[in-house]
Amino acid sequence: MGIVGAGFQGAAIVRQIVTATPGMEVVALANRHIAKAIEAFTVLGITPQRCDSRIAIETAIALRQPVVTEDATGLASADGIDVVVEVTGSIEYAAQVVLAAIEAGKHVIQMNAELDGTVGPILKARADAAGVIYSFADGDQPGVQMNLYRFVKSLGVTPVLCGNIKGLHDPYRNPTTQRGFAEKWGQKPAMVASFADGTKISYEQAIVANGTGFKVARRGMLGPDFSGGDPGAPLTPVEDTVAAFAEHLDRGGPGLVDYVVGARPGPGVFVLGTHDDPRQRHFLNLYKLGTGPYFCFTTPYHLCHFEVPTSIARAVLFGDAVLAPRAGPEVGVIAVAKTDLAPGEEITDSAATMSTASPKMPRSSRRTACCLSASLSVVGWRGRWRRMPC
Repeated sequence: MGIVGAGFQGAAIVRQIVTATPGMEVVALANRHIAKAIEAFTVLGITPQRCDSRIAIETAIALRQPVVTEDATGLASADGIDVVVEVTGSIEYAAQVVLAAIEAGKHVIQMNAELDGTVGPILKARADAAGVIYSFADGDQPGVQMNLYRFVKSLGVTPVLCGNIKGLHDPYRNPTTQRGFAEKWGQKPAMVASFADGTKISYEQAIVANGTGFKVARRGMLGPDFSGGDPGAPLTPVEDTVAAFAEHLDRGGPGLVDYVVGARPGPGVFVLGTHDDPRQRHFLNLYKLGTGPYFCFTTPYHLCHFEVPTSIARAVLFGDAVLAPRAGPEVGVIAVAKTDLAPGEEITDSAATMSTASPKMPRSSRRTACCLSASLSVVGWRGRWRRMPC
């Protein structure tokens, strides 16, 4: 396989496949800054060959020489690669890579909720037309939710809510406030800020909605916070948080995506489901899931790069996606300002001035509101704040 992105996740995926996944081989790794790609191999005792074109990449792969390159589209279209794994966190750059891979007849696994939440339905349509798989990866919370959703349905239980469990939600966090945490774990402050301010969870739940047909209860989701604003507070069992969602659940409706703060098991996921058969409800109670009407199923972890290889195998061997849009978008993500913005003010640092913490909206609502797509702000859109036609 070829991997695009050698950052925190990309390098970890290389490590997982090289050290723990028989039957898979990372033949090429692309990164916009070549040093990171080289390091991802050399720390494992592998000396890669730098290539600057598709032809050079193909020649090295044929000679069984691991490749590093800055030419991501060259990698995506090169012969000798069965599947492309995209983990850059970008949007336009990533979209070009994914399109190149699809056009070259390759399966695509991505761990990029921003990409999928923006143009995922288009990429899925292109992949279907080309006869290849386009899928979000297992391991990150959207993929874990989708696996749990499928499991719940397989029991004959009807899923009515897919949920994400978070430890912190503060829409005013920014790269400066999150720098210490980022440095501790070797991550980028802007990325960590997106975890804390709600940007990441908005994209994550948007793509779960697009994969299930679920909706949101309101703009921004409900997101009940059981921590009292204190990330160190004792955690509430997630099954004890169900009442916060119950009044919004329409058992005849399409279901909801949402999240909860300050619950356990975190950082896991949960699915709420119902069952119409009284006898089966009796058995679910016997098996310690309570009396209903909403039964709570959980996965207590998401292990990111550790689980990506199973997504690759699933696509290549079984032609099955972990999570992909069903059709057009069900919901979308828009941006809101963290600080007051004056007319004509230029947005130069989107992570510091913009958040998507509250504005996940149904598609129909976005058509009648003047909203800035979060994608334009999250990826460093440099424009002037103004009302935009929708």
